Amino acid sequence: MTTPQPTATTPVPAPVTVAATAPVTAVSVAEAAPPADAPYHCFDVQVLRTERLSPSMLRVALGGEGLHRMGSAGRDQRIKLFLPHPGQDAPVVPRSEDGSWYAEWCALAPEVRGIMRTYTTRDLHRDPDELIVDFALHVGAQGPASRWAKSARPGDRLCAMAPTGPENGGYDFRPPPGTMSYVLAGDESTLPALAGILAALPPGATAEVWIETANAADRQDLPTEADAEINWLVRDGSSPLLDTIRAASLPDPATAPYLWIAGESAVVRALRRHLVQERGFDRKAIRFSGYWRRGSSEDQLMAQAEAA
Repeated sequence: MTTPQPTATTPVPAPVTVAATAPVTAVSVAEAAPPADAPYHCFDVQVLRTERLSPSMLRVALGGEGLHRMGSAGRDQRIKLFLPHPGQDAPVVPRSEDGSWYAEWCALAPEVRGIMRTYTTRDLHRDPDELIVDFALHVGAQGPASRWAKSARPGDRLCAMAPTGPENGGYDFRPPPGTMSYVLAGDESTLPALAGILAALPPGATAEVWIETANAADRQDLPTEADAEINWLVRDGSSPLLDTIRAASLPDPATAPYLWIAGESAVVRALRRHLVQERGFDRKAIRFSGYWRRGSSEDQLMAQAEAA
């Protein structure tokens, strides 16, 4: 994906209300087909149903006439969701297919443009075509995406900026060919990505997995053909992920395992220092991703990146 990659999955900015005089442009669910060479497209979708998976996870199934053209690499495939502001029937989004949509989105007034958030494709079903997105609901203050998900009803409209093919720049889990040893770690915000990654691992591979959640009831069934040891950690105040991995027996770096570490950015940074500096893993053999930052919204992170 050619767009900036914010590091928030369920951020917590204050709600924004659209002024009565602000132009509100509706988007049509019967959208035009993307150009044949467009790697990404803004798909108009609507809520089909919702399902509360656990105290911290809400699943939303989305449908739309154009979803047969959406692609996914599986694994940790990223998409952008555009949500409407209160008072809007549908989000106001740019429609350019030439890569300029992000600049056009930035040029719109913040109280008018669709609320943009980064999520992982949990699944992309066929027959019928459905996009499945899981929303992590952090304890405490809820951001606009969490509030939208909790109140979502069938027929509610939004847009998804997503790839049109399986090979795209919107996923990070790219182990070298032939890799058969994996170390995976993350918190509840990474559960959709971890589910996709585990489902993609080949038979005979081994995986050591640590997943931190806010509640023991947040555990999910994560099918895989690999020989995976999945360790669930419950967060009680501070994150237990770093101390747990510090004390864990990990594969010998000489055996060339592939590591994927994601979650809250400060925890990910600490794990990166530990794994590279103290454990001796090759930085190139590890994919680190900050999915969110405590105390910062995705809007704030994007503003900081633009000002840098």
